[in-house]
Amino acid sequence: MGKRDARPKTGVVGTSGWLQYGGDVAVWLISIAVGMVIIAHVLNRHNLRQVLILVAVAAVMQCVMGLIAKLYNNRYWAGSLEEARAFALVLAGSAVLTGGVALIFWLPLTPVIIAWPLATCLGLVLRYIRRQMVERAQSPLGKKVQRTLVYGAGNLGRLTVQRMTADPRSPFYPIGFIDDDPAKRNLIVRRVPVLGDYDTLVRKGDGLGADVIVVAIDTPPPELLNRLVAIAPTLDVEVKVVPTLERELGHQTMVGPVRNIRIEDLMEHHKPDLDMDSMRGYLRGKRVLITGAGGSIGQELCVQVHKLAPSALILLDHDETHLQDTEFALYGTGLLIRDDIVLVDIRDKKALCRVFEQWRPDVVFHAAALKHVPMLERFPREAWDTNVIGTLNVLECARDAGVKVFINISTDKAAAPTTILGHSKRMAEHLTSWMADQVPGRFVSVRFGNVFGSRGSMVPLFQKAIDQGLPITVTHEEATRYFMTIPEACALVIAAGANGRTGEVVILDMGSQVRIVDIARRLVSMSGKDIPIEIIGLRQGEKMSEVLTSDEDGIEDDAPQTPGVLHAHVPPVDPAELDFGMWLAMVHPDGYLASAPFPDDDVTDHEDASNWQQASVSVGT
Repeated sequence: MGKRDARPKTGVVGTSGWLQYGGDVAVWLISIAVGMVIIAHVLNRHNLRQVLILVAVAAVMQCVMGLIAKLYNNRYWAGSLEEARAFALVLAGSAVLTGGVALIFWLPLTPVIIAWPLATCLGLVLRYIRRQMVERAQSPLGKKVQRTLVYGAGNLGRLTVQRMTADPRSPFYPIGFIDDDPAKRNLIVRRVPVLGDYDTLVRKGDGLGADVIVVAIDTPPPELLNRLVAIAPTLDVEVKVVPTLERELGHQTMVGPVRNIRIEDLMEHHKPDLDMDSMRGYLRGKRVLITGAGGSIGQELCVQVHKLAPSALILLDHDETHLQDTEFALYGTGLLIRDDIVLVDIRDKKALCRVFEQWRPDVVFHAAALKHVPMLERFPREAWDTNVIGTLNVLECARDAGVKVFINISTDKAAAPTTILGHSKRMAEHLTSWMADQVPGRFVSVRFGNVFGSRGSMVPLFQKAIDQGLPITVTHEEATRYFMTIPEACALVIAAGANGRTGEVVILDMGSQVRIVDIARRLVSMSGKDIPIEIIGLRQGEKMSEVLTSDEDGIEDDAPQTPGVLHAHVPPVDPAELDFGMWLAMVHPDGYLASAPFPDDDVTDHEDASNWQQASVSVGT
């Protein structure tokens, strides 16, 4: 809100309301006087007396009608379409009542009839002038602002310009639109003209005198953003976007603040057509528990599930700070006093089962996991205890509590795994498949790749290095990965929970893989800094490219077809067969045991591990 507002704090008639009313009385005076001159050709003492009587009657009627419609109680923004409509209705009512009084008391009716349209026009002009005065007082022009070109003159572009010009604190002042639609070539919005299209920008960019280009297009195509980022250095401008924030599944959006372009904005995205009815059907009115609720995926899952109206949403994590972040994202508070916010480690089965017994959830999203490849290579026991045994604990507690739907969130690294992380997450898939055979309901795993912006992931680390002027390290020039955004991944996870069949692994189609070095180069280009990129070589067990399925995965052609989703089957593993030492010897058979930090009594020799591997082919390495 600016320094001057079109409405006072209260709902009563304030000073500005009485000033408006005084202006409307003056409008009636002028209009009725003009009407009298038109019919009498002169204003003398006799007809002037009639004019004053009619004006007094019109003033009373205008006051009564205006108070009834709250026209003068500052219900409407100055000069808005709503105020113009209310004023026209109030004035019409006043004119009719004034005409009725004129007929009763034998006053001339014709001046009132003539005054009606004239007073309407003059009153609307007064409101337009007032609106211009308010906007000029609130405009950031004259302050320290950035001259801004708004790319896109559609609804979002017009709203963006309105916000820029109406907020005195706005750092942007629009000097023109750029739009590729020829039909908008001569358009002017709030005194801001359309200056041309992309070619005009390239040809006259320096001459336009802009400091910033703000892209105000709902879901702008990545190719457009890439072109703008490429020409930005030559035009000496920054490129920003106005995002539409999807706060709810089902394409209900709100306009976010202007922000810098992110790397995910420059990448192709999949926008699957989700079955909203089925997604709402299995979550609405149900008790939903989410493990790892403080993580990047877990938090977004909480936000999206919350919008689907569960009867209870239980947030479970072992990190109280991350739980606080999720509580704030959901409820705007961070007090951590809600009963449905639970601090429990999934490795503590007794505490975990107490939570399940208390809440008896209908649906469980299991997002809690350790995920960093190099760290888990050094500490495989942690991967085992959290990703394998922790998952088993959640599965068994869910079984005992009668959970109807269980979604285990996995990773593409579980397909043809080569790292401790991948093997541990694949074992979690095997255990989920095993539990699906033991209980009624649907127990499903969902597998997808890297997500942009997740806590501790590659892109935020690259950005931190750029911010500090440090070199970016990339493992290999040709290393590629799948990428998608966190909201996209979570929406597909919820969809998979609705359509996946028990025992399946639902695999999210992530399109084409992207070279990591290309992402690093784009980030450096966007920063405008001279940051070196160093190639350090692949780490132990790291793949050049990820895959979505293993040879051991049975792709199920008869599964329900969901856009962007594949269905596979991973054979079950009985928890009775679990042994850390044998598992570690199997996943790292070439001498890795000698340097692995775990207790000696858990080590099983290679011969036993080999026998165990043969006896349990469903492990699927």
